[in-house]
Amino acid sequence: MTNPASKTILKALAGEKQAVPPVWMMRQAGRYLPEYRATRAKAGDFLSLCYNPDLAAEVTLQPIRRYNFDAAILFADILLIPQALGADLWFVTGEGPRLSTITTPDDLKALKPVDTIHETLNPIYETVKILASELPRETTLIGFAGAPWTVATYMIAGRGTPDQGPAHALREADPATFEALLDLITAATIDYLSMQIEAGAEVVKIFDSWAGSLKGDDFTKYALKPAKKIITALKAKHPNTPVIAFPREAGNGYIGFAKATGADCVALDNSISPEWGAANVQVDGCVQGNLASRHMVTGGQELRDETKAIVKAFENGPHIFNLGHGITPDADPDNVHVMLEAIRG
Repeated sequence: MTNPASKTILKALAGEKQAVPPVWMMRQAGRYLPEYRATRAKAGDFLSLCYNPDLAAEVTLQPIRRYNFDAAILFADILLIPQALGADLWFVTGEGPRLSTITTPDDLKALKPVDTIHETLNPIYETVKILASELPRETTLIGFAGAPWTVATYMIAGRGTPDQGPAHALREADPATFEALLDLITAATIDYLSMQIEAGAEVVKIFDSWAGSLKGDDFTKYALKPAKKIITALKAKHPNTPVIAFPREAGNGYIGFAKATGADCVALDNSISPEWGAANVQVDGCVQGNLASRHMVTGGQELRDETKAIVKAFENGPHIFNLGHGITPDADPDNVHVMLEAIRG
């Protein structure tokens, strides 16, 4: 086993500045890669792929073989927790996830207790174990979960929505049910991430993809405080496991987020400039980000220039290079090589 101190991602998360930042990409295992599409066809459908440890490990390893990223992120989905709690979950081709909705106290009561989720999620822990043994020794293994607010938006609406309107409406109309749902997801997330760590994840990341639609006190109550609760619980059990928090499109909410939650790193989206991120967020420690995903589609000199500009902006502190959001299915796999060449020279 490699000494963890020699892994570049872990060095960055410990606050170390490096001449060449480590790099990985959100959704790096996915539809832009032909080998992923072939493996998914073999699995039959998306959920079958998530719950097949051998195939899920295979698609996690594919981008590592192709690009030699510094980290691999477990292949799974943020909506496996709702399914493990008893919600119906299915995927509509070309449209995304659908869930049975949770909008009333009775809906909430019908969900399963947190201590039963592992019956459904055991295959995910098996995937982590396979990856822990098969990844190159220098590659960091990242586990993840969705943040309570983001997961709740899907459970309340039954699908993704452009403005998270149904979740905001329930928050205002029935705060008791809304907050009870958030508490349930928070407790399940702590258990889920803890089990990933026990299976071999070296870092975990909390994706709050819709944090940006929470404003003012609501951001503090429903994005920051649940993140703090999860991180505090994980640190009590696994004090040496770093946590990356991603409150996407948080704007000024990024400022002080690491200190307020205990996160070891804050991932930044591309709605803010890297210069702003360095001045306002990196002052508190490691940051991750934040190349716009569109550059993976368009490529060219603009991709090289923007990549180098981000490396330059964050060069005075700990930085993990990444996109500002997940790579999209229409990305050109060759553009990833262009990005890596710009970072690593």
